[in-house]
Order: sequence, then structure tokens, then C-alpha cells
Amino acid sequence: MSRPSHSAQGRYVPLAPVRELTVTSADGAPLHVEEYGPGGAPTVALAHGWTCSIAFWAPVIRELSRDHRVIAYDQRGHGRSAPPPYGGYTTETLADDLAVVLDQTLATGPDGRREHAVVVGHSMGGMTIMAAARRPELRERAAAVLMCSTGAGALLAETLVVPTPRGRVRERVHTLVLGSAAALGRVTPVARRVLRYVTMGRAATREMTDACARIVHACPRLVRAQWGHMMGEMDLVADIGELTPPTAVVVGTADRLTPPVHAHRIVAALPNPLGLTVLPGIGHMTPVEVPDAVVDAIRGLVADHLTDPAPAAAPPKASAVADAATAKEPLA
Repeated sequence: MSRPSHSAQGRYVPLAPVRELTVTSADGAPLHVEEYGPGGAPTVALAHGWTCSIAFWAPVIRELSRDHRVIAYDQRGHGRSAPPPYGGYTTETLADDLAVVLDQTLATGPDGRREHAVVVGHSMGGMTIMAAARRPELRERAAAVLMCSTGAGALLAETLVVPTPRGRVRERVHTLVLGSAAALGRVTPVARRVLRYVTMGRAATREMTDACARIVHACPRLVRAQWGHMMGEMDLVADIGELTPPTAVVVGTADRLTPPVHAHRIVAALPNPLGLTVLPGIGHMTPVEVPDAVVDAIRGLVADHLTDPAPAAAPPKASAVADAATAKEPLA
């Protein structure tokens, strides 16, 4: 698949990777993977969300790759990765893909010691992590996990894209929205406004909206529809309890696609939760809307779970988002 076009503005311009590779998933499909940052540095693995691509992580990669090795891959049918075969749009496919990316990009030393990473997922990327919770590649390689703006099930009942009362009508309307195969066409002012309403908070800038719009509109319409249909029907609630690595969760209060109710449920079911961070006024696209907050969360997880402990005299580092506009909520 060809590389999609992207916004070319400021921190949202995708960086050139230090290495590109192709890994083969369980069903033989090729997945496009990119590596950034210095070799030998602590490793962070990124899984993007529905209708996005590696480019979605541009502002996060730009900052992290200064002193971290960053692995990012295009999910099935997105960016430069092949779509699933007929019937392959499943959570098992997502789990297979994450497992092979971790297996092929994290080294095993001559002494048998395995390299670890902080694994980060946004939206469908978070669902991917939950789907892979039982996989040894995740259990044995993830030092910690960060999930941003995601849900484990009941998306049709809780989504707030169309403000209709709860019930069958609401679920049917959201089924049509998530599973629509309508062509998005070029990015117009109307398209930007719709995307901003559905996916972002009111403070989102034109630069953020343009970056997201170009990425989302580059997603093939049938891929968008098939994954949207899958998410509407999925149920990963039982998998949350199998996610054993220490896990932090981030959500925005203005998230219409995966409202905070999902984050609360996930944290309550995690076996090793690190906390829930709620970002006031932020929508679904947290890594684009507040990349610095997401980077701070990742750095905290690396410091606490992936690198050697700081000297006793050093101040402790937060393992969740450290941001003045962040409200940290107690665990259920």
C-alpha cells in the first residue's frame, strides 16, 4: 500500500524513521513497521487507532525519539499494512499483529534475556492491547501499558456522536455511523468541522484538525467500515482481567467516541492498575490534542517500570500524566 498523504505543519509533520521493516503476521499478511530514535535506548511500542496510521503519532514520536527507541506500526488495512482477508476483521487479528510486532522488534539476548517495552495504544490500539492480554508476547515483553481513549465493549450504547436517548434507536444510529462505507472524499471545511465535532474537544486547533483529517480521509472506506462494524460488536471485558502488566489509562472528558465511562470500567477491572487520568475538555484524539501530556505519561512509565530506579535522593517520577490541566481520579 502507498504511504498516505499527511498535513505538513509544525510538530504534526511525520518524521523520517531510522529503519523501516515488514513483519509477517499469523495469516501471512505483511505489516509495515517503523523505528525511530537511538538504538539501545528504552523502547516504546505504539499501536494507533481506527482510521489512523503511524503518522497519527507524529507529535509523540517527535518528542519521545529524542531519547527513546520508538516502534510504531500500521494496523491492518491502515497506512502501508495489508488489509485482513474476508472474515479477518476480528480482535484476534489485532492481537496476532501486535504479538508479531513485539516478537520481531524486541530482541532476545545471547543470555536469553528478553528486551521489554512500554506498550501504548490509542482507541482501537487500546482494544488491540486488551485483545492480546493472554498472548505471551505481550505478557513477557510489556514492562507497562498505557491505554488512551479506548473501550472494551458496549461502544454502540455509550457513544455520544449522535445525541439520541439510550436504547435501540441510538444503537442503530451508531451502527450506521461506525459501519459506514461512504467515501469521505477530499478534506473540505465541512469535513473538518464534522471530524472536529466527532473526535476532538473544543480547544482543538486548525493544525490538529488538519493533521487528523488528512490521516482519517486516507483510510480506505471498506477498511474503515469493516473495523467500525467489528468494534460495534466486540466484547473484550473478560480480557481486561488478563492484562497483567502495570497499566495506566487516559481519557478526555469531551470524548464522544469512547466516553469516560469506558475508562472507569477498564480501570476497575484491571489486575494491576496504575490509575485513571481524566483530561478536562479533551476529545478522543488525545495523542494529537495533548501530545505533551501523553509523552509525560509514557516517560513516567518508562522511568518507573523500564529503566533502573533513580537514586534515593532524586524526587519520585509520576507514572501517569503530569499536567496542570489534568484531574487524577482515585481507583475504583
